[in-house]
Amino acid sequence: MLGRTLLLMVVIAVGTALAACGDDDAAGGPATLRWFIFNEPSGAPQKVAQRCSEQSNGRYRIEFSYLPAQADQQREQLVRRLGAEDESLDLLGLDVVWTGEFANAGWIRPVPADTERAVTENVFQSVLETARFEDRLYTVPIWSNTQLLWYRKDRVPRAPRTWDEMLRQAERIGRDEGRIQVQANRYEGLVVLVNQLIESAGTSILAGPKEIELEREATERALAVLGRLSNSPVTPPNITTSTEDTARLGFEGGDSTFQINYPFVYPSAKENAPDVFRQMGAALYPRVDPDRPSEPPIGGINIGVSAFSKNPELAFEAIECLIQPDNQLEIAQLGGLPPVRSDVYDRPEIEKIYPGFADLIHTSIENAAPRPSESPAYQDLSLAIQRAIHPTTQISPTNPDETYERLRDNVEKAVKREGLL
Repeated sequence: MLGRTLLLMVVIAVGTALAACGDDDAAGGPATLRWFIFNEPSGAPQKVAQRCSEQSNGRYRIEFSYLPAQADQQREQLVRRLGAEDESLDLLGLDVVWTGEFANAGWIRPVPADTERAVTENVFQSVLETARFEDRLYTVPIWSNTQLLWYRKDRVPRAPRTWDEMLRQAERIGRDEGRIQVQANRYEGLVVLVNQLIESAGTSILAGPKEIELEREATERALAVLGRLSNSPVTPPNITTSTEDTARLGFEGGDSTFQINYPFVYPSAKENAPDVFRQMGAALYPRVDPDRPSEPPIGGINIGVSAFSKNPELAFEAIECLIQPDNQLEIAQLGGLPPVRSDVYDRPEIEKIYPGFADLIHTSIENAAPRPSESPAYQDLSLAIQRAIHPTTQISPTNPDETYERLRDNVEKAVKREGLL
C-alpha cells in the first residue's frame, strides 16, 4: 500500500513539473506566438509586436525567432522547419515571391474570409497580387518596397523618362561622372531588373503558373535595352557583380549620375556623402517605350500563418493588429519601409519620411508589376532567368535573339519543374 502511495505521489510530482515547463497558454497565461523573420535593423517589427502583445489583453504575446539576413538562407531555414511540420512556427515573415511556393506546398493557412476583409482594406492591388495564390489570399502584406531612379540634379537638367534617354545623357557626360548604377549580379536583383524591363516593354514572363508569355518583340526590346546598358562606355566595371549595395556605394562615390535603387539610398547618402546628397533627385522608374508607362518592381514582406501552428486563430488576430495603419506608419518612420495601404500616404508624417518623393513611392507601388511568383516553382524560375541572362555584357544590343531563345527555353524547363537549374 505504501509503495502504491509513493508511486502515485511521484506521478503527480512529475506531471506538475512537466506542466510548469510548457507554454504559458497551457498554464492559463497568454499564448506565445513565435514570429520567424529576419532581424530588421530598425527594430520596427519588435516595437509594433510589443504594442500588439500589450493590446491583446493577455490573449497572446509575440516572440521573435530570427532568420538569417540573406533571403535564400531565410527560405532554406523555413522550408526545413515547415517540411518537418515544426509546431513552433506561428507567424512567418515571407518575401513577397514565396507565397505561391509555400501555399502550394500546404505550409501556410489561407487567410479566413473575415480576416481578409480587414487586412485588404485600401491595400494596393499590386501588393495584394504578391499575397495571393490561385485567387486566394494566403499571406498578409505588412510593408512594401519599390525602386526609383535617383539622379544628380547638378549634372542633368531633368530626370530622363526612358532608358534610352538616360543612356544618351550619361554618355554625353562621360565615363568619369556619367555612370549608371544597377543590380546585375547573378542573384535575385538581376531577376528584378529583367522582369521590370520585360513588363515595361508590354509583356510578362508568365501568363499563368505554368504558362509562358514572353512575347518575342517586346521581350527583345527589353533585352536590347539591357544589352546596351551593359556594354555602354558609362557602364560601371563591376556591373556583372553589382548589387543594391555596390550601386549605393558607386553613386555615393561621385562618379555616377544615375542609380536604380530602393529608398534606403536616400538616408544613406545623407549620412555618408553629404555633397552627393545635396544634389540628389528622384524620379519614376525609366520607361522602355516612350509612350508606355514603366512598371516598377515591388518588394517587401508578407506575413503568413504556419499550417502547423497550434494557435492559428490568435495568429490571424495578431496579424490584424500588426498591419494597422498606425503600425505601418511607425514601421515607415523607424525603418523607411513603405506602407502597403494607399491611405497611409495621405498622412502628413509621410512627407517627413520621404521628403519630396512620397508621391513617387505611392505611384511606383500603385503601378508596380510583381515578379512571376504565382508559379510554385518560383525558385527554379528565378535561377533559370539568372542563368539565361548573366552575364548581361554578353547580350547583343542590336540582336538579342540568342538571349531571348535561351531565356524562353530556361523558363519553360523551370515551370515544368524539369530539375533545379
